[in-house]
Amino acid sequence: MAAQVILVVDDDRAVRDAFELALIDEGYDVQLADSGPVGLELAAARRPDLVFLDLNMPGMDGVETLRRLQAMDATIAVYIATAFAQEYLERLRQAREDGMSFQLAAKPLSPEQIRMIAKAITASDLAPHDTESKP
Repeated sequence: MAAQVILVVDDDRAVRDAFELALIDEGYDVQLADSGPVGLELAAARRPDLVFLDLNMPGMDGVETLRRLQAMDATIAVYIATAFAQEYLERLRQAREDGMSFQLAAKPLSPEQIRMIAKAITASDLAPHDTESKP
């Protein structure tokens, strides 16, 4: 079985590295993007099972990246990890009203929190695939 893909989109290298360190030993295929456009390219090339997404990025911010990700595939699980939720509250509310699905977490996240979120999201993705009956 192929490793599940987790995409981390954050302009801060230290944050990307922290997510990678927390997830790589758990057997995930971790892809890193330093901007929304790079994240979208990676997601288009290989559908992620989970996206950790920052909001406050130069150029294309996280809300626009979320819109484009969900336009590409509305079933991709997105977990927004940000220290700027208040500044983006109205835009996030509008995104929800527009039918976009995402979870929200406040930075900083501990390695344990990152792993817990990843396991919870990817375990629920695995459940439907494990329905084959055995003799």
